[in-house]
Amino acid sequence: MLSSGTPGPSAGSGGSARRWAGLAASALLSVGAPLVVSTALPVASAADCADAEVIFARGTDEPAGVGRVGDGFVDALRKQTSGLNIDTYAVNYKASMLQLHGGDGAKDAIAHIKSTVAACPDTKIVLGGYSQGASVMDIVAGVPVGGIPWGDPLPPQYANNIAAVATFGDVATRTGQALPTTSTLLGSKAIDLCNPADPICHAGPGNEWSGHTQGYVPGYTDQAAAFVAAKLLAGYTQHMPGYGPPPGYGSANTGYGPAIMGSDPDTAMHGPSTGYTAETPAYGPQAPGPGPSTVGPTATTTAPASPSAQTPLAAEVR
Repeated sequence: MLSSGTPGPSAGSGGSARRWAGLAASALLSVGAPLVVSTALPVASAADCADAEVIFARGTDEPAGVGRVGDGFVDALRKQTSGLNIDTYAVNYKASMLQLHGGDGAKDAIAHIKSTVAACPDTKIVLGGYSQGASVMDIVAGVPVGGIPWGDPLPPQYANNIAAVATFGDVATRTGQALPTTSTLLGSKAIDLCNPADPICHAGPGNEWSGHTQGYVPGYTDQAAAFVAAKLLAGYTQHMPGYGPPPGYGSANTGYGPAIMGSDPDTAMHGPSTGYTAETPAYGPQAPGPGPSTVGPTATTTAPASPSAQTPLAAEVR
C-alpha cells in the first residue's frame, strides 16, 4: 500500500511552494546576495572631471597624439597652473601631407567639446593646434581656411565653455586671417603665434623651413601657456584666493625669437619650404602677406625688425 503520509513539495502544493520560496530567500539573505541588481550606467561626478582640458590638433605627418608642439604647450601650461588638474585630448584626424582632412578634425574636436560639456560642464576647455592642426582650430572658430569653409564651426552655445585658444604656425596668419582677429566666435580669447623665420605663417625675409619645424618649443609654447594660464586662473581667483595670473604676465615678452634647435626628422619629411604649396593646393601660391598691422585696440601684431629679431610675430587678444 502507498503511504498516506504528508506529501512532498509539488507544483500543485501552494503551501509547500511558499515554504521553499521562503527558504530560498533566507539563503540569499544569509550570504548577502543583492535582491535588486541595478543596470544604470555610471555618471561622471565632479570628482571625475578635470579643472581644464586641452584639446590639441597636431601638425602634418606627426604621429597620433598632440604632437611635439602640443606636448611642449601642455607641459608649460601645467607648470604655470600648479595645482590645477589638466587633461588632454588629441584631435583624431588624418594629418596627411595633402591636408584634406581638416574638416574631419574640426568635427572630431567639436564632438569632443560637446561630450566634455555634457559630462563635465564646469571643466574649462582650451583649444590648440600647430601647423595643419592650427587650420583645424580655424575651422572650429569659424575662420575659412584659405578662403574656403571646410566645415561647420562650433555652435555658439558652447563658446562660453572655451577658456582660451592657442595656435602656432598657422597659414591663415600669412594672409592676415589670424584667428584672434578674424573669429567673432572665439577671437577675444585667442592667441596666435608665428615664428618670424617660419615661411608657413610669415611672408618676408629670413624664412627657413626649420623655423616652422623647430621654432616653437620652448619659447612660443611657454608664451602661449602664460596667456592661457591667465585665462584659466582668472576663473578661480574669487573662489580660490591662492590662484591668480602668473607673476609678471602682461609685461614685454622678450627672448622668444627663432629657436633653431638642431636637426629634426620633420625637415626631411616635409622637404624644403618651396614645396609647401604643392602639398597644399587649397592654400594657393605664397603671395606676400599684409605686413605689420594693428587690428583693433586690444589686438596686436608684431613683426621682426630683421631676421634675427627676438620678438615674435603674434596676434593676441587679451
